[in-house]
Amino acid sequence: MKRSRRYFLHLAAGTFAVPIATRTAVALNYPTRPVRILVGYPAGSGPDLVARLLGQRLSERFGQQFVVEDRPGAGSNIATEVVVRASPDGYTLLMAASTNAINAALYDKLNFDFMRDIVPVATIGRSPVVMVVNPSFPAKTLPDFITYARGNAGKINFVSSGIGTLPHVAGELFSMLVGVNLVHVSYRSSYMPDLLSGQVQVAFTTIPTVIEYIRTARLRAIAIGSATRSDLLPDIPTVGDFVPGYEASGWYGICVTRGTATEIIEKLNKEINAVVDDADMKTHLVDLGAEPMLMTSDEFGEFIAHETGKWAKVIKFAGIKPD
Repeated sequence: MKRSRRYFLHLAAGTFAVPIATRTAVALNYPTRPVRILVGYPAGSGPDLVARLLGQRLSERFGQQFVVEDRPGAGSNIATEVVVRASPDGYTLLMAASTNAINAALYDKLNFDFMRDIVPVATIGRSPVVMVVNPSFPAKTLPDFITYARGNAGKINFVSSGIGTLPHVAGELFSMLVGVNLVHVSYRSSYMPDLLSGQVQVAFTTIPTVIEYIRTARLRAIAIGSATRSDLLPDIPTVGDFVPGYEASGWYGICVTRGTATEIIEKLNKEINAVVDDADMKTHLVDLGAEPMLMTSDEFGEFIAHETGKWAKVIKFAGIKPD
């Protein structure tokens, strides 16, 4: 017996309606069991502390446990790969950070493609880089520093906690835009003793790392890496005030496995934004040196793409290769 075209269209519509209805029902009930937040850094690190703050509040809002699981190693690539390989059901989240955008450009051979395999969900906060020098350094302002650096090419050391880290690429971005030759010195342990003693001259690091040294005048803050002045150090000008186009900040956000239902992503975005916008959470983030940051999932995706493109240019310019 022949079937009409309308019949097959009706049948096809019904076939697709079942999964869509099922996905919607799953999203409405989400989560029905504990959710993991994977962190690619050790306990007590900035991303770990932010993840625990977020996890506690999401547990309260959802009535299910959001459990933080630290998987440090390989510059956060281990944790990222766990999330990439996880079931796309919203029960394994990644505490993404600026390192992920840097790694996407730094590593030629990874077992995943961050831009392809991960879906941005929501931002949490950002921590601007601050440019600090030893108090004995002759330059007291950024224009003075630039003038001095141009007259002393290859004689100023800037330090970082490793090749390809944010402090490293932030310093190389400065060199690229200003046209100066700063010598990068990578430390496997803390560089702070040498910076405080004047053995090395300058660092581009996140504010929490050095805020107490700045307050006690053991280090001098020259400029902030964010596009606008930071409430954490309101009297310090931005690098961009003197170097157009400079912006360098650490940031935190939540991502999920590609293929996760849009309804779950939207639900998580709504709840995370509500948490970040809460006055108490804002206070805790500021205490950790992070400025609250709210975005939609699409905005976060555009932000990551911009960050990845920016650091790719810096990595190519400086010829940076991973350890």
